[in-house]
Amino acid sequence: MADDLSAPLGRDRKDKPEKRASIVPTLFAGVLGLFLAIFLVWAAVFDDPFGGEPMVVMATDPNPTAAKKPQEPAAKAAKAEPAPKPAAVPAETKQAGDAGSSGMQTVTIINGASGNRQDVLVPSQDQGLAQVDPKLLEDTRHGQIPRIAVDGSRAFVAYARPVAATAANANMPRIAIVIAGLGVGASTTAEALTKLPAPVSFAFAPYGTDLTRLASRARGEGHELLLQLPMEPFDYPDNDPGPQTLLISLAPEQNVDRMHWLMSRFQGYVGVTNYMGSHFTASDAAIAPVLREVAKRGLMYLDDATSPRSLAGQIAGASGLPYVKANVVLDAVPTANEIDGALARLEKTASDAGIAVGVASALPISITRIAAWAKKAESRGFLLVPISAAASKPKPS
Repeated sequence: MADDLSAPLGRDRKDKPEKRASIVPTLFAGVLGLFLAIFLVWAAVFDDPFGGEPMVVMATDPNPTAAKKPQEPAAKAAKAEPAPKPAAVPAETKQAGDAGSSGMQTVTIINGASGNRQDVLVPSQDQGLAQVDPKLLEDTRHGQIPRIAVDGSRAFVAYARPVAATAANANMPRIAIVIAGLGVGASTTAEALTKLPAPVSFAFAPYGTDLTRLASRARGEGHELLLQLPMEPFDYPDNDPGPQTLLISLAPEQNVDRMHWLMSRFQGYVGVTNYMGSHFTASDAAIAPVLREVAKRGLMYLDDATSPRSLAGQIAGASGLPYVKANVVLDAVPTANEIDGALARLEKTASDAGIAVGVASALPISITRIAAWAKKAESRGFLLVPISAAASKPKPS
């Protein structure tokens, strides 16, 4: 027992053979080193600074009028030095090409592996965008807003679209239609631009994230624009039109300041229209200063006829403000049959009065039904006109 206790551990057992070290890590390291060596050889032999990623080349012309000049004789042209090739850039950093008069630009797609090039034409980003006249803008703390220019020019006149009258349709009853609520959803605005003809006017809400581009595109495609002004309804704040809403509880100068913020969201509109506002437009003390400011800015006002208590028509006369009130809300019930019936009532009003105005929201069903009606409007004996053609300047009362 004593010998067992004092003997070193394991001395009485036979030594077991040690396990051989695994060769897997060694093989893995060897394979990894082989791949690394191949990569270094490839990088040293092949000159591909962009790593094989797709590249494009934007062909620019520093002298766009040169294409219009007659070609030089072949002998003289042969002596000319070849123009340097445009530098290749990754697709993510495309350079702006010269759109030229066609509104197109050339894009050269380069295969990073083979070096093959393919030229394609794509629309310029600025195609269809309409410019705003800077003399009709005034700088404020909120941004630029409309003003009457020094020479007396007004946005109501400058941005108005001409009526497409001909000898055949000059005496037809006229109909103006306004689609409201655009600019908030890009897809809805795109659908309206695609389906609706130019004489249909667009009213943009002031809360979209890409209003300047969408409004400019709409103007570039021939549509007149209106700005929607959110105004207090009777059930406010349970029914809240949105930020910077014009309120009964605010002083006139506060509402005018809020309106300046709204007016600065985009430019190029012929006038403004109410968004909600059943309570606000029924108050002379609230709506009168706003309409005077609209007139001061060289704009028109459209009453969308959603509130029978609106005093806008009475005040517009005293302010010398171009004014028009809608006759029919086309999608008060947003179904195909009801919209078609409202369009029929609009035709009846136009036949009786010579001109009528309809308003609708930017609902897909509204856009679809109005687009279908517009295609047959002239064949039915009606001339579709922009909203400015329906506005008149009432005499002061």
